[in-house]
Amino acid sequence: MQREAIIRLAIVVVAVFGAGTAACVGAIAVTVEPLATQVGRYEKIEFRIQLERSYDDPYDPAVVDVRLVVQTPGGGELAIPAFFAQEYEVRRSGGGRGGKVETSFYPVGMGVWKARFAPVEPGEHRATIQAQDRQDKGQSRPMTFTCVESSRKGYVRAGKKDLRFFEFDNGEPFFVIGQNLAFVGEGQYVNLAKADEIFATMAANGANYARIWTCCKDWAMCLEGRKSAWSRSWSQDTPIVPVPGDAAGRKCVRLGGGRRSIECSPSHAVALTPNTRYVVSGRFMADGGVALELNMAHGIGQARFEAEKAGQWTGFRREFAMGASENRLGRISVAAVGDGNVYLDGLSLTEASGGAELLWEADVNRRERGTYNQIDCAMLDELVNSAEKHGIYLMLCAVNRDLYMDSLSKVGSDDYSRATADTKKFLRYCVARWGYSTAVAAWECFNEMDPGKPTDAYYGELARYLEQIDIYRHPWTTSTWHPSARDIRLDCLDIGQLHHYMRPQVEGDYQDEVAVIVGLTKFLRDNGPVKPVLIGEFGLATPKWGLSDDMKADAQGVHFRRSLWASAFAGSSGTAMFWWWDLLDRQNAYGHYRPLAGFLKGVSFAGLKITDASVGEPVRVLGYQGDDRAYLWLSDSRTNWQTVVMEGKTPPAVTGCGLRVPGLADGAYRVTWWDTQAGKVVETAQAQSKGGSFGVAVPAFAADIACRIEH
Repeated sequence: MQREAIIRLAIVVVAVFGAGTAACVGAIAVTVEPLATQVGRYEKIEFRIQLERSYDDPYDPAVVDVRLVVQTPGGGELAIPAFFAQEYEVRRSGGGRGGKVETSFYPVGMGVWKARFAPVEPGEHRATIQAQDRQDKGQSRPMTFTCVESSRKGYVRAGKKDLRFFEFDNGEPFFVIGQNLAFVGEGQYVNLAKADEIFATMAANGANYARIWTCCKDWAMCLEGRKSAWSRSWSQDTPIVPVPGDAAGRKCVRLGGGRRSIECSPSHAVALTPNTRYVVSGRFMADGGVALELNMAHGIGQARFEAEKAGQWTGFRREFAMGASENRLGRISVAAVGDGNVYLDGLSLTEASGGAELLWEADVNRRERGTYNQIDCAMLDELVNSAEKHGIYLMLCAVNRDLYMDSLSKVGSDDYSRATADTKKFLRYCVARWGYSTAVAAWECFNEMDPGKPTDAYYGELARYLEQIDIYRHPWTTSTWHPSARDIRLDCLDIGQLHHYMRPQVEGDYQDEVAVIVGLTKFLRDNGPVKPVLIGEFGLATPKWGLSDDMKADAQGVHFRRSLWASAFAGSSGTAMFWWWDLLDRQNAYGHYRPLAGFLKGVSFAGLKITDASVGEPVRVLGYQGDDRAYLWLSDSRTNWQTVVMEGKTPPAVTGCGLRVPGLADGAYRVTWWDTQAGKVVETAQAQSKGGSFGVAVPAFAADIACRIEH
């Protein structure tokens, strides 16, 4: 994106009001273009907004607050924050003969204000754009648009019938079936094209949910946080130093000592346009007889620049042209020639005719908090669109923990207050840009925050803020690196969550995945009895939480399949969400979702209790029951993954046993038995409940079987 110091916006678009046009009202000139006049219920309508004024910080509502105000057909008024965005041309390349499709982003224009809204009421809406800065106010003239019915179900939220489970706005139950797909980036196994492919495959197999990180620093998608062309976040060695003698505390890149040459290597590949002229420029300062050498592809080669005077800044500039087949920035490096130090500042790359900054990751004075990485934001736009297309609902792990964790050590401190204020600004941006989408199922604050930090006040303040700005009331959650009963209990967090990996050095934790799931779910339900709860990360791991070779050995996905079924019936609001998404993809494990999704189709657990059903050893029974129905999963405790995969044993089929379900109302019941691996009905039977006693024969089965008992 362009350097984010000054944003220049032209007033070129007029507002649409009926069939005519209208001017703005107030000291700040505000003009707006709605991109549609009719929109489906729960679908997006977008507004392009132009302001006459430029602002140093378009992300801070204390500097400039732009919002969409909507009068609904029912007489209500809604205020939705607007957001500033760099627009991009999305380019896709590759993919031939099974190759990987890559996505790149090339800036279009210098940035624009937008507002996004999804109406929930059919009928005519009336809207204005309002803007306020530290001196003045302004608003557009009213616009109208019409909302018509659509096939969308609405937003995911805690159920009205039962707070333990999710449902859509239309009342349809939503049971989470999904996994992690955390790291999305062109340098990752999952890039945007691969994510779209995985979403499609998940949906085709009945999965509906994915947990996505938007806080990955420089190795994948990161909305807020460090992106540097000079080093990586995991490196302990950095060339970035304070500018010598600068009282303002500015930083620069030092070339000297043992580091005479540095490659400028952005985390995002820099897209360029063929047959287009560009300018690379900057300034440097030397402390002796030292020159700066610029090494580039694209016909520049080596370019040497002599310092005008020691201790003073010298500007440099080189223009070059891209070839007809060139579309990415090639290698670029800088070097100090001589014996002293060179200090480099403001390395820049733009089109020769002007335009947005292309080498924004070279800016070492760019804020980490309060500035939002626009390519990453555009990536999330694409990802949300893909999720909507495929019917996948996203838990967005949004806030970069390492930017905030140290500041949250003492409640009431200046650091704590600043962290809370900065997070509010960030969440405001998230709500403004992606809150409209029904595919955004939940906001997750942190991935694995330190559970010892005093975060209660922080989460509470943010929850109250979200109630003010998020008109769609997306659920709000967080996670910690050890299970936190305190966080699960917090009323201000809508979803209780924990993460767990089965590891061999933990006694009793590595043999029986079903027992582990049951224990984890009990912990969640003991501390979150009346809210949705999820196992947000799960899988087999090494003692140091790496990918276990044992998981690779389980090519048939025994532990994966059984963990899905166990978590669905042990009391959680969804399946355990496996972490090792790249291995699951390589093993094409998605087919394990289909039988469970088929069984749960049309099923609601709302209002049901954990079952009292039993069979007897070696069969465990998990599930839910009410007065007139029961949904149960029966598993052979001898067929845990350790026995089957690691020991290579295949226990004999379970035969000749009976299922007892106390507490069902008297009457006749239809019992449907499901093959949990093939995903089909294997037997149906009729049975009677008399005096609260119900019994039925269990068909012979291997490993596990499921049944639906319905009056």
